[in-house]
Amino acid sequence: MPHGAEDRTKPLARVMMRAPGPAMAKADPATWHYGPGFDPARAEIQHAALAAIVAASGAKIHWIPSVDDDLSDAVFVQDPSFVTRAGAVVLNMGKPLRRREPDLHVAAYEALGVPILGQLEGAATVESGDCVWIDPDTLAIGRGARSNQAGIEAVAALLAPHGMRVQAYDLPWWTGPEACLHLMSLISPLGPRMALIHAPLLPYALWAELTARGWTLLHAPEDEFTASNGLSLNVLMLSPHDVVMVDGFPRTRALMEAHGCRVQVFEGDALCIACEGGPTCLTRPVLRA
Repeated sequence: MPHGAEDRTKPLARVMMRAPGPAMAKADPATWHYGPGFDPARAEIQHAALAAIVAASGAKIHWIPSVDDDLSDAVFVQDPSFVTRAGAVVLNMGKPLRRREPDLHVAAYEALGVPILGQLEGAATVESGDCVWIDPDTLAIGRGARSNQAGIEAVAALLAPHGMRVQAYDLPWWTGPEACLHLMSLISPLGPRMALIHAPLLPYALWAELTARGWTLLHAPEDEFTASNGLSLNVLMLSPHDVVMVDGFPRTRALMEAHGCRVQVFEGDALCIACEGGPTCLTRPVLRA
């Protein structure tokens, strides 16, 4: 099957998703670090609304089965892997409760006929929420609570033979390792050279790199970022300047619209805000074409 999702000049064509299902229905909010707005029944409805938007864009959704496997966070399919033109890279989760999730992605890629370039093991950890493609040959990885130096080096070794390189950027402590601060919590690409950012926490070296490359960086309203625990910034690019975000953050939406973006919204309080994962986290792009 055709694969490769690193080129943001192209629209999303194939994507993996997993419904919250019985695993999230049984989740203990305290164990999973879910907030007071967590509601599994409403989360299911909100996830379906996002899936409808993705499908209406023309992207084909490949569903990872939702079963009673105690993997509540597996709904956030962004994190355990990513897909390049050379094949899928299966990662190793920094959050112990998520360590079994990469196996779901291995099975999915095997079923789809997407070759697996390699898989991280042992103490080497990277979560794809820390990975942002600067261009189709350059992957930025945030080094922090979920992605460590050993993992970054392992990813770099897998990509180098295929002409792709890795640049690492240090992430701040912010609210501590129990919370989920990924690099993509601080930057959401909206097009090939445009992104929504939270400037106060974005690594300066990454800001300087993107600025030097001529990127347009939109500084998201800080009050909405704080009110949403960062989820106002979690925006999924369906195609260049055609994006999806959680509803309820009108100033962030207006900022993107003022810069030529079409913005669609869905209700995400019970799923995204409560569980610390937005529309980008809920999708695993397999092909942009």
